[in-house]
Amino acid sequence: MRDRFLRACRRQPVDRTPIWLMRQAGRYMPEYRAVRERYGFLQMVKTPEVAAEVTLQPIQAFGVDAAIIFADILPPLEGLGFQLTYEKGEGPVIHNPIRQPRDVAALHSSDPRETVAYTLTALRLVKRELNGLPLIGFSGAPFTLASYAIEGGGSKEYRLTKRLMYEQPTAWHDLMERLSQLVAEYLIAQVEAGADAVQIFDSWAGALAPADYRDFVLSHTQNVVATVRSRLGEAAPPIIYFGTDMAGLAGELRQIGADVLGVDWRIDLDVAWAQYGYEHAVQGNLDPMTLFAPRELIAARAREILQRAGGRPGHIFNLGHGILTETPVDHVRYLVEFVQSFPLPAEATALQEVMQ
Repeated sequence: MRDRFLRACRRQPVDRTPIWLMRQAGRYMPEYRAVRERYGFLQMVKTPEVAAEVTLQPIQAFGVDAAIIFADILPPLEGLGFQLTYEKGEGPVIHNPIRQPRDVAALHSSDPRETVAYTLTALRLVKRELNGLPLIGFSGAPFTLASYAIEGGGSKEYRLTKRLMYEQPTAWHDLMERLSQLVAEYLIAQVEAGADAVQIFDSWAGALAPADYRDFVLSHTQNVVATVRSRLGEAAPPIIYFGTDMAGLAGELRQIGADVLGVDWRIDLDVAWAQYGYEHAVQGNLDPMTLFAPRELIAARAREILQRAGGRPGHIFNLGHGILTETPVDHVRYLVEFVQSFPLPAEATALQEVMQ
């Protein structure tokens, strides 16, 4: 059953819990590091054959239930006029960040089919190699992209972002509208290139108070989901929304309209699922640091998550965030094998057979 992941996204019966891992293609893998020695990070992203090779590495190494295209959330911003580099020890740097309303007005219009055509080509290359295994495309969410564009890089306080949001709400919503259009077009283009599902990464939205998420972010995130659905119609794929530190935003997240809501490790899976509503599938939620623990503890924590899911249709096993650098490869393999061999509860198996 190569469509376990997609069936789980739609809360349909599966014979076992599907698993894939955020950042499953990355620096912890020796195969990735060998490629990285020959290319800079942006060069890897922008060379379709290399991006395709790296995307396939964890499929070949671990047999996970879905591939996610090797890319990054920030290159689409280059089409709007942002100057992006990746600095050693610093991560991404935007050299012309937004500082005032006129900077928003000066942004270019952008068609991601042209500006990130390399990722779309990589998707097509990977699709041909997967033999029916699902392929996930992704984008940064409007808020997280806006935060990078304003802060100019990583941040702990998001001070500049929140000041623009509070002090210049017209410019803020103008920026968010531009970004929501960009994100929607990018996701649609990825589906057209072969993506079977798409994930929206809102890595920084956990920094917001619920009122701020409702007033400044929610409608724009909803617009992304609604645009993808309306434009693609019956061809619209499952849409996953993921952010960290968002346990206090359950009421807002359930309004987004995503098919699947990601859960980080700061809340028990069953508690989150009850808060989000069982009309959503859920994805998660092992702490990535657990992969540094002894195998016995990895098994115990994974078992607890699976038991909390209870065999209810709609659980996709994943980490609560991406795999960390230096994670032992054997521990990743062990986790995947453990989850894939874990039996559904007898009552859940019976229920799923009835649902079929």
